[in-house]
Amino acid sequence: MSKDTVPPVLRVSDEDRDHVIEILRHGSEDGRLSNETFVHRMEIALQARGPAELAALLRDLPAPVQDRNWLVRTAGWFARLGRRIRRSWRTSRLQPLILPRGERAFTIGRSPECDLTLSDKTVSWRHAELQWTAGVWMLADLGSTNGTHVNGWRAGPGFAIRPGDLVRFGTLTFVITE
Repeated sequence: MSKDTVPPVLRVSDEDRDHVIEILRHGSEDGRLSNETFVHRMEIALQARGPAELAALLRDLPAPVQDRNWLVRTAGWFARLGRRIRRSWRTSRLQPLILPRGERAFTIGRSPECDLTLSDKTVSWRHAELQWTAGVWMLADLGSTNGTHVNGWRAGPGFAIRPGDLVRFGTLTFVITE
């Protein structure tokens, strides 16, 4: 086979992607990346075609330390455990937002005319809308001042939601349940 017939590497391997995602996960656990940045970079890693794209995702992170002693590894494990406990404690205390029955649109906001009235000043008068569309619940922000977020992502004109998702209207956070 001649040199010019050898195809160039067009795609990185799944092993390379997994390695980069693992480094990003450690960066998130160590507090070097916010949750939003971690999720955003993970999505880019899953769509990356070449090694340069993967390398760019790690450029601002320090090189992972592989041979830390057992004391440092144990202290890191306890620190991550504390963060996981705090996160699960907060999540388990969230108010449930039960998905309604029916296929009409449901409005959410401070207005008494809304289907779900939230009396918090960070919630707009007509904040968001929940609608059953094509077999899924879609949550859309209605131009609110403080935004509508699903699992940390801005909902914008429409975001599919399902039980277990965290939804935030202004500063109020709910967990979606059936």
